Amino acid sequence: MREVVQNDKSRASRRVSRVPRATAVLAVAVAALAAGCAQGDDQGVRGAAGQQAPKAPPARAVDGAAEAREARAALVAAAKRWDLRKVPLTAPAPPEKKPEIKAREGFEVDGQESDDLPPVFTTVPTKEKIVFLTIDDGAEKDPAFLKMMSELKIPYTVFLTDEEIKDDYGYFKKMQARGITLNNHTLSHPYLPGLSYEDQKREICGMQDVMQKRYGKRPVLFRPPYGNYNRDTLRAAKSCGIEYAPIWSEEVYVDHWEYREWDQDLHPGDIVLTHFRGTDDWDGTMTDMVRRFLDRITADGYAVARLEDYL
Repeated sequence: MREVVQNDKSRASRRVSRVPRATAVLAVAVAALAAGCAQGDDQGVRGAAGQQAPKAPPARAVDGAAEAREARAALVAAAKRWDLRKVPLTAPAPPEKKPEIKAREGFEVDGQESDDLPPVFTTVPTKEKIVFLTIDDGAEKDPAFLKMMSELKIPYTVFLTDEEIKDDYGYFKKMQARGITLNNHTLSHPYLPGLSYEDQKREICGMQDVMQKRYGKRPVLFRPPYGNYNRDTLRAAKSCGIEYAPIWSEEVYVDHWEYREWDQDLHPGDIVLTHFRGTDDWDGTMTDMVRRFLDRITADGYAVARLEDYL
């Protein structure tokens, strides 16, 4: 581009040499004036306030803002469609540095640290007003639940029992396709401390095999049924590739909450438990339970975050 400009100037100078002097002077003056106007910003000369052409934001920023508005509008519409009192809050971005997860005090077993056993914990260390929704077993397979959680963009973590899901593995395949992590809750949901080490290992490792076969991945999260475990449970879990054994701080039903802590309240980083249940067991549906859960945490200023992002 620079060569083109220089060549034009050369031709202009030859044309000027052929005109009368006065005309040439006038032409030079006009050219200088035009050049000065053209150079404005480069020479530090700016037009009066309000006369400068507004600088448009980059196209990508405009597109991003439009997408954000559309996403917000869709979320507002979904909250209304599912009869929520308020639009659910959005969790902050997960931390770049993951918090250190240790066994909750009083929940350790012999050899917890020396054998590097999976920690049992009920809360993730964070100061953010977030909670983690976890859902166990897989008995109820409600299509409306999948739709509701997808439309509301609510993350959750699942712990599956083979006896409860084997009649419809495909339901949880759809869940996995939506970005939900599927984890281990044993083959048959037994009281693990009542079993030998080998039987516990069969329950946990056997479910790992099912998860690999059906969903293409062996989980690293395991929840012991009923939240009951002993040293053999965690030893067996570790031998099967398990790294964490989260349990819960609160449990939500379709008609009430239950709390582990004395203050009967939510806390930043709490893990909330519920189950795949419907009208056969509850006076309501999975979507009724989710509505109760979201209305409560939103009113208290909490958002739902994805547990795996903090581990």
